[in-house]
Amino acid sequence: MNDSTIDSLREALKHSPDNTPLRLLLADTLLNLNRLEEAEKEYSTLLKISNDHKAKIGLASVFFKKGSYSTCNVVLEEVIDTGTNELSAYTLYAKALLKENSISKAIDAYKKALTIDPNYFDEYLDNQLRQRGSNEVVDTEEEIDTRFLQKPKINFSDVGGMEAVKKEIDLKIIKPLLHPELYKAYGKKIGGGILLYGPPGCGKTFIAKATAGQVNAKFISISLNDILDMWIGSSEKNLHEIFELARHNTPCVLFIDEIDALGASRSDMKQSSGRHLINQFLQELDGIDSTNEGVLIIGATNTPWNLDPAFRRPGRFDRIVFVPPPDVTTRASILNLKLQNKPTGNIDIPSIASKSENYSGADIDAIIDIAIEQKLESSFSDGIPKPLETSDLLSALKKHKPSTQEWFATAKNFAMFANDSGLYDDILTYMKIKK
Repeated sequence: MNDSTIDSLREALKHSPDNTPLRLLLADTLLNLNRLEEAEKEYSTLLKISNDHKAKIGLASVFFKKGSYSTCNVVLEEVIDTGTNELSAYTLYAKALLKENSISKAIDAYKKALTIDPNYFDEYLDNQLRQRGSNEVVDTEEEIDTRFLQKPKINFSDVGGMEAVKKEIDLKIIKPLLHPELYKAYGKKIGGGILLYGPPGCGKTFIAKATAGQVNAKFISISLNDILDMWIGSSEKNLHEIFELARHNTPCVLFIDEIDALGASRSDMKQSSGRHLINQFLQELDGIDSTNEGVLIIGATNTPWNLDPAFRRPGRFDRIVFVPPPDVTTRASILNLKLQNKPTGNIDIPSIASKSENYSGADIDAIIDIAIEQKLESSFSDGIPKPLETSDLLSALKKHKPSTQEWFATAKNFAMFANDSGLYDDILTYMKIKK
């Protein structure tokens, strides 16, 4: 619009000064032309006539363009407090809050805008407030309780083998809980962390849950996906709330799976959001703002060499324990357990167990599935389930090689050439390699 149009609007208002739509059109036109002083005057005049939400949002827009973000927010808060569903009010509010570095409030405002119109998109707000991640934000501790807090019914008697792992956990976690007075006499806290590492599918989660059952503690199991959120700052908030949940339910075993993803080296982090999350994690481990007394932290990783060295400092994950593939006794136990309630003949469990060296628990699951698929094909003809036999499982073993082999190929290189501290000696022992 040009000056003649504005002059025409002003002339019309002389004859109808209380015409709200006309004055709003004039004010909006002036705002779009960046004639801010004139626009402010027209919006202010309009608000003396009626308490119009659009006029208030327009006035707030004037203040935003002038850089008066606090004044802009004051005006918008008046609009928002009325329960309005004006999309423009929340998007402008989010932008003004961002200018004042009120990230959390800005996220809330933008979320409200997206609730009003799920298809709405603002490139500036998205770039400033979103980050990669897929989980919904957990807003209340009640929701966290429901999702994560457990009371395990298993203990070490349910864990076949893994004697070295159980011994380390007993010394670091169980003994302090059973003899707190001895540890306090030496000034040692009850709590701390153990890092379990080894090939995937070898029972790290199971041993952590059994640890909680062994000491009659609550159990919380999380992974990176439970923490990450698309909103900046929310991932750190989620992590803090998980630790707070553990602190409020002591004794508690907090199990963090895939900790290599959460605790990757800060030098490898390209995004500042990732570094912020790691720093938050380290603060939670140290209990800077809250005590971790009675919180027993177990981390699990397939790639300990990718962990930030800061995670292994004293008081954090200062014990690192190798969890190897199940031994022959444990493999036999897993086979017996997995074959329960399935049609079976006279299976030679010891023979299958001895021939499945280096197979993880997940691998044993896989060979049973392959054997079942083979039996299903022969059962389709008459509809009668055929029992699994030793030969079926031996045939499946030939089709499915242990998934741990690839892991050991990588781990061997670190154990032989990046092992000055002896951190990975257990890998060499397991592989029967002399240093």
